[in-house]
Amino acid sequence: MIQFWEEHKKKIIAVFAILITAVALFAGGKNLNASALESVIGFVVTPFQDITTGIGSWVESTGKSAKDKSVLLEENAQLKEELAKLQDETKRLAQYEKENETLSALLKISQKYPEYKSTGTKIIAKNPGVWYNTFTIDKGTGDEVSANMILISSGGVVGKILESGHGYSKAQSILDSRSAVPAMSLRTGDLGVVKGDYTLMNNGLCKMEYIDAEAQIAVGDEIVTSQLSEIYPEGLSIGKVTKIETDGNGLTKYAVIEPFVDLKHLGTLLVIDKNTTEASP
Repeated sequence: MIQFWEEHKKKIIAVFAILITAVALFAGGKNLNASALESVIGFVVTPFQDITTGIGSWVESTGKSAKDKSVLLEENAQLKEELAKLQDETKRLAQYEKENETLSALLKISQKYPEYKSTGTKIIAKNPGVWYNTFTIDKGTGDEVSANMILISSGGVVGKILESGHGYSKAQSILDSRSAVPAMSLRTGDLGVVKGDYTLMNNGLCKMEYIDAEAQIAVGDEIVTSQLSEIYPEGLSIGKVTKIETDGNGLTKYAVIEPFVDLKHLGTLLVIDKNTTEASP
């Protein structure tokens, strides 16, 4: 209707003007009573009133609809923004909960060794690649953290510190080829040394070497640190045996070890100094 009005409004106005003029002239030449004149004018004017009234109602309705749509779009945008904020808050709370669980687990571990000094730390950098074989933590000599202190997580042994600066330290995990941890089977007491291996590291595994050929160690055994280590406290969990092979000399055998710690995903760790004891209360 709007389009029709825009296209023909000049013609409609002209016709309307002519009709009004004709009625006026006719009324001037004839002595019409008021009711007859009103009827003629009503007959001419009423259709245009209907048209203009309809146009006005449509314009008003369209404007209200557009306004309602604008309000709905604004409310929708606000709801989306609030939802995004709630999702971000949920993620932050989940991260805090996970970190709290990690810290609680580390606290329990430190309580097993109350005689040793310990402190929490976070990893701030790592070597290229999937696995954490070498990495950097945010504690150093300024925090009384130095080389040969050990690193553990809630799962067990992670590795040890290689060198320290004032506010950082470089560390290696048990996957690193330079790593060597005196270890034993928790079930049988059979001894060996858990070492990093280039080939096994690609699968997140390491090797326990120098096991006596007559040892009763078996697949599934839990491997822990032994009493022979000068760096690691005795009894820390390392991993489990997944495979056992006899060495070529026939005198020893080795076991493939799957670490308990997820060495693909590390974050907060605990530093323990076996050589510094806490003063008794």
